[in-house]
Amino acid sequence: MSEVDSYAREPTRRHDMTVNAPQPYNAEPPVEIIRSHYVTPTDYFYVRNHAPVPDINPHKYKFVVDGMVAKPREVSLHELKAKYTHHTVMCTLMCAGNRRTEMSNLKTVKGVGWGNAALSNAIWKGVRLCDVLEDVGAEMDNPHLHVDFYGGDPCVEENYKKGYGSSIPMSKAADPQGDVILAFEMNGEPLPRDHGFPVRVIVPGYIGARSVKWLKSITVKSDESESFFQRRDYKVFLPSVNWDNVNDWWDRTPSLAGLSVQAAITNPKLSEAIATGSSYTVSGYALSGGNRIVRVDISLDGGKSWQTARIFPGEEKGHDNRYWAWAFWDFHVDQFPSPCEIVCKALDIGNNGMPDDLAQIWNLRGVMNNSWHHVSVPAKSKY
Repeated sequence: MSEVDSYAREPTRRHDMTVNAPQPYNAEPPVEIIRSHYVTPTDYFYVRNHAPVPDINPHKYKFVVDGMVAKPREVSLHELKAKYTHHTVMCTLMCAGNRRTEMSNLKTVKGVGWGNAALSNAIWKGVRLCDVLEDVGAEMDNPHLHVDFYGGDPCVEENYKKGYGSSIPMSKAADPQGDVILAFEMNGEPLPRDHGFPVRVIVPGYIGARSVKWLKSITVKSDESESFFQRRDYKVFLPSVNWDNVNDWWDRTPSLAGLSVQAAITNPKLSEAIATGSSYTVSGYALSGGNRIVRVDISLDGGKSWQTARIFPGEEKGHDNRYWAWAFWDFHVDQFPSPCEIVCKALDIGNNGMPDDLAQIWNLRGVMNNSWHHVSVPAKSKY
């Protein structure tokens, strides 16, 4: 089958998504949609694909668990659901490339362009990865091991080899409080094809790239995945690293895992005019890799002076008081001073914040942009 024909059976999608790449399909929802729903409607959940979407028969589906385990085996969808206790976790997934377009506007980077909506929140149901690993006799107390996942998407690029792969350390995989699950439901329904049907990995607190879709294999190894997406992608380099010298940096730069503190403004949108002196509520989201967001700061003068926003109560907690879902915030202004530049930044309970200068964290892959978020607001007549 040709590469063009392989996209002939793609799922049906919404027409109001912002499509950043049509093949493979990569799209984010309108920012006002994600901010209007604490749990993102499934058909508005952002989509990050690296290849055509597989069409898998759930009755024939199995994944393999092998590697450094005592009892390697195949697991069917029926067995996964019937044998293991089901667990539910609310988790916000975010692409490491969220806000990449801002970086590229500063200096061109390589990768799919994303605005500030390459993230979404859902309720996932499945079985704990640690239960499956225990069942096959993995050395779950060995912190030096890694758990390697491969998905069933038919990657067409030659250097992807086995397809899409990624891995996480055993310390995360084996921790019951880490809430890593093999999910088969999303928001109370079977996973849609775009989101990994029939089974995907959900790794709360980590970049979305580690939550492998269309799970094909789980392998316990002594080193991280050899996949292109683990070894040659999703890494943060110094701003001085470029495509001429990056080969000196791939192997000595760690692969991305946990999320940084992130916050962004969803209302107003970019270039949205607000009448001078009018009443307006600035709003947005914030999250961290399992830590609670304790403060969101807002500036209406480009970062010269700051005030605190109201953080909504009800951020969903995982085990051990870990916050896998985002927080929403708003900041009401009685008399809006447009034109102006709004800036937001956040702080989590570990006192982790966001860098002020995008140039300091610019990297040629355009990942992990968590610099202060700026929105310039033009003025318009109040009448």
